Amino acid sequence: MTTYVITIPGTFLRDLTDASRTAVVEGLRPADPQHTTLGEAQDLDILTVNENGTFSIRLEIEADNNRGAEAAAKETAAAALRDAGFSENEAPLGPPTVTGIDI
Repeated sequence: MTTYVITIPGTFLRDLTDASRTAVVEGLRPADPQHTTLGEAQDLDILTVNENGTFSIRLEIEADNNRGAEAAAKETAAAALRDAGFSENEAPLGPPTVTGIDI
């Protein structure tokens, strides 16, 4: 197994309140990239939100290959958003990308 840092872009199409942001981050926390050498060195935030509503989620994922890591990251992100009250239409996700490998 390899540890991957995966970045997933998205857009909030409704307002992100402080409470919903906290809920999203709590849902993502087990996959926080700060636990990796890459995450610590680059001070990666688990959730970055821009003023225009676009966002990036960065996750640490253990997987056998890139494709598996990307799929697991997208599932984790979608579940955290759903649990925070965002439907797929309110916070659509873009394609996940491997942005780091921590061997």
